Amino acid sequence: MNERLSGRRAPRPADIWVVEDNAAMRTTLAEVLDNPPLTTCSLACATAEEALTEIAAGRVPTLVLMDLGLPGIGGIAGIEQICHARPDVRVIVLTVHDDEEHVFKSLRAGASGYLMKPVSATQLTAEVTTALQGGAPMNAFIARRVLRHFGDSRPPKPEYGLTARERDVLLRLVNARTIRQIAVELDVSPHTIDTHVRNIYTKLHVTSRSGAVATALRKGLVGGGEND
Repeated sequence: MNERLSGRRAPRPADIWVVEDNAAMRTTLAEVLDNPPLTTCSLACATAEEALTEIAAGRVPTLVLMDLGLPGIGGIAGIEQICHARPDVRVIVLTVHDDEEHVFKSLRAGASGYLMKPVSATQLTAEVTTALQGGAPMNAFIARRVLRHFGDSRPPKPEYGLTARERDVLLRLVNARTIRQIAVELDVSPHTIDTHVRNIYTKLHVTSRSGAVATALRKGLVGGGEND
C-alpha cells in the first residue's frame, strides 16, 4: 500500500558519514553505505574539521565512520570533538592501526567501535548494522586485546551479582553478537536472551547495549574474547 494512503511514513534511513582522506577508499565506502532505505551517506569528507563544521551548522549524522590517520586535527581528536558536540552520535573507527595506543585512545575519546582495514562491503554493512542496533563492533583481534589489557591492569573485578548465564550473554554482547545470534549459540529463545539482557542492564546500572559493553570492558566483567 502506498505510504501516503496508509497514513504511515517510512522510517528515515540512518545517515552514515565517512571521514577518510584516501579519495578512492572514501568513494567506495560512501557507495557501500549509501543504501536506502536502510542507510544513506550524505557526507563523505577528507578531514574531521569538515565533519565538525557540518555538525556546527546543524547537520546531525546517525553514525560517523572515522579514519585515524587524517590531516589536520587527526582522527582521535576528531572523535573527541564530535562526541563532545553531539553525544548522541556514534563514531566507529576504521583504520589500519591495531596497536594499543591507537585502540585505547580512540575508545577513551568516545569511539563506539574499532574496525580494521581492509573491510569487505558485506562485513562493513554488517558491522554498521550492529552499531545502529546498539552494539560495539570490534573484530576478534581488537576485542581480545582490549579484554586482555583491562584484565592485566585492573584491581580485582567487582561481581555486580551477574549469574553465569548473564556473563555468557554479556561476553557475546561484547563480541557484537545480536540477540538472535546469542539465542542460537546458547540454544534458547530470543525472548530468554532479551530477559537476560534487561537483567544485565539493571545490574550494571546502564540503559543500552553500548553502556553494558563499555562497563564490561572498563570493569573487567568478562574474560577472554572470540575463540578463547
